[in-house]
Amino acid sequence: MTILEFFLWSLLKVVVVIVVFLLGVAYTVLLERKLVGRIQNRWGPSRVGWFGILQPLVDGAKSFLKEDIIPTGVYRPLYILAPIIALSCALISISVVPFGDPGVTGSGGFHFFQIADVNVGLLVILGITSIGVYGIALAGWSSNNKYSLLGSLRSSAQLISYELALGLSLVGVVMRAGSLNLRVIVESQAHRGILSWNLFGGLQFVAFFIYLMAAYAETNRSPFDLPEAESELTAGYHTEYSSMKFAMFFMAEYGNMITVGCVATLLFLGGWTSPFGDLIHLPDFFLVRALLPICWFVFKVFTFLFLYVWVRGTLPRFRYDQLMNFGWRYLMPLAILNIVATSLWLAYR
Repeated sequence: MTILEFFLWSLLKVVVVIVVFLLGVAYTVLLERKLVGRIQNRWGPSRVGWFGILQPLVDGAKSFLKEDIIPTGVYRPLYILAPIIALSCALISISVVPFGDPGVTGSGGFHFFQIADVNVGLLVILGITSIGVYGIALAGWSSNNKYSLLGSLRSSAQLISYELALGLSLVGVVMRAGSLNLRVIVESQAHRGILSWNLFGGLQFVAFFIYLMAAYAETNRSPFDLPEAESELTAGYHTEYSSMKFAMFFMAEYGNMITVGCVATLLFLGGWTSPFGDLIHLPDFFLVRALLPICWFVFKVFTFLFLYVWVRGTLPRFRYDQLMNFGWRYLMPLAILNIVATSLWLAYR
């Protein structure tokens, strides 16, 4: 494969992943509105298109066409930069996620189902997602609004509290796989199907619970959506934003949800591998080998997003002191205890 062919294939791959990712963000919003509607015994969006299927397109057009109001008291450069940082970090983090079988390659070993195969892919995702909080912090500070500032400060405190617990919850998975490469972590769970997944066979169900709780706080989702608590902060850090700038924060939040679901799938649910492992031998057709792993991956991410929405429609919002107390006094010690238990188990084996 020549350099020009490699560049063109890579560009095509980036464009396809970004388009699919943004469509996934749009339809995750629709999924949430429909599921929460069912939980609350109502229909949700049902007017635009069959079963409301075109509602995300209408919402996107509405965001573009709304008047873009910039208050006079804001610090304009950072006010404009903040939503760009938030959305950019959400888009960049998906670049190291392998979403299909890496054994399906093109000429010269070109990988179709991952933009960048990085040896420290897990660290890259954690680093980029932690940078995303700067978008929220700058939005609150530059808005020159007390409620926005309080929301951004809450978000910063949540990040410090729950990023530690989230990172520590993944140490056991890394120890079991012996690598920070996401592809290697998935392959370590592939042999016996569901019995090899870290959630079950790897005895990392405690780590999965810690990761799940920390992910809710990291992505500012209910019941930990304190940075945008409408009853206290009038929408929080994005109170002064309108039109497409507000939509970019919205897209970043749902993009981070998808990224968190992808990481949970790769680390705990076997990634693109079948839950039946090597028990079922499929025909060696290219389409079967290429598409079936993607279907498994998408299904697992969808299941995780369903859990996200289910929790939002079920649990009330925590108080802020309860949130911080839960992170520091329960999740952190539990994550450290899980590392010790995993180390002893691996040493015993």
